[in-house]
This record gives sequence, structure tokens and C-alpha cells, in this order.
Amino acid sequence: MSRFRVIPHAVPKVSAERLYDLVRSPVITEKATMASEYNQVTFRVPLDATKREIKLAVETLFKVKVTAVNTIRTLGKIKRFRGQLGKRGDEKKAMVTLAEGSKIDVTTGI
Repeated sequence: MSRFRVIPHAVPKVSAERLYDLVRSPVITEKATMASEYNQVTFRVPLDATKREIKLAVETLFKVKVTAVNTIRTLGKIKRFRGQLGKRGDEKKAMVTLAEGSKIDVTTGI
């Protein structure tokens, strides 16, 4: 018998302010636009955001059903611009797959 108790679908408690902070902005690139053909939308999210929080935020704010959330964290790197050293910041993106029939128009606001 396992020592750990697993809660299969625990829904995180998230405040209304945090919901708007979780979905910062949509990513508008050629790759993200091509993914929209497969019912996927890409958003910039905070570095400390979890997949469950992102799913809850997208479902609540856009009134859609989310089937999957994939995240990618890109570490910043040091770049040189006109002789000045600078660091590009870390960022995290979430690729959200919507249920069949659900759609988010990223060109309009919330």
C-alpha cells in the first residue's frame, strides 16, 4: 500500500486577480498561427504558473473547455547590442489545446 494519497483532479484555489495574471498575452507567430488549425492557442504565462492553474484560468476567462496544457520554459541569455551587454529575460509559454467546438479569438480582448 502506498504512503502517498493521490488526489486525481484537485482544483487549485486561484483569486480573480491571479486568473488575469496567468494569461498575460497571446503569442502571435507563424508557428502559433499554424497550431490554431489544430485547436491550439499559445499564451505567455508567469514562470511560477502550473498547468492546472493555466487550465483553470483559460476555461474561466474565455468560457471554453481545455483538454490539454503543455508548457515550455525558455531561459534568458546574455546578448550584445551595440556594444552593450544585456540579458534577455526568462519566459514561459503555455500551448493550450481546446476541446472540439471551442474557439478563442486572440485578436479580441477579454
